[in-house]
Amino acid sequence: MADPKEAQDDHEASTENVEDSNHDPHFEPIVSLPEQDVKTLEEDEEELFKMRAKLYRFASENDPPEWKERGTGDVKLLRHKEKGSIRLLMRRDRTLKICANHNIMPLMELKPNAGSDRAWVWNTHADFADEKPKPELLAIRFLNAENAQKFKMKFDECKEEVRKSLEGSMNSANKVAEKLEELSVNDDKTKSSGDKKEEVKEEKKEEKAGEEEKKK
Repeated sequence: MADPKEAQDDHEASTENVEDSNHDPHFEPIVSLPEQDVKTLEEDEEELFKMRAKLYRFASENDPPEWKERGTGDVKLLRHKEKGSIRLLMRRDRTLKICANHNIMPLMELKPNAGSDRAWVWNTHADFADEKPKPELLAIRFLNAENAQKFKMKFDECKEEVRKSLEGSMNSANKVAEKLEELSVNDDKTKSSGDKKEEVKEEKKEEKAGEEEKKK
């Protein structure tokens, strides 16, 4: 038969172990770090489109060249609130690392990828995903054909918007140039008119001086 005192000691020990296992001490940090406001550089942009997709790039530097997966995440079309420019931005899931980042330009064209109805291929002359701009041949694949068509429709809308914006800027620049040229021509005419007036004055002075000389 077990000794009652030993049983009590065992019970107290087991209770102490339970208390130790449940004990969650709180320690104040030695250094208090303030919360950092992390900028995504999207604060000044308006989101026009967002959809999950998988991105690939054509690795022409490989031997032989091949398609390489670049990341899966949300592809976005963003318009800058002040500049009016539109860019395509895509970040990888979890890490949020950028895998595509370039401006939409009017000459860009989405083409079907190997006959697939849910994937597109296009060229960009300056993609900034690796910080330094470089030309890329990219491909994007969506969950289904419907999502792929939604992306293409919005992509084409953005191209047209950018085209009109660029044309407007060029027209404005041309108008400014024409106005400056007009002002320059008018200024030349004014100067020329002033020169002629001075010539007439000089001629009159000479005539008057000649008449006075004859009287003497």
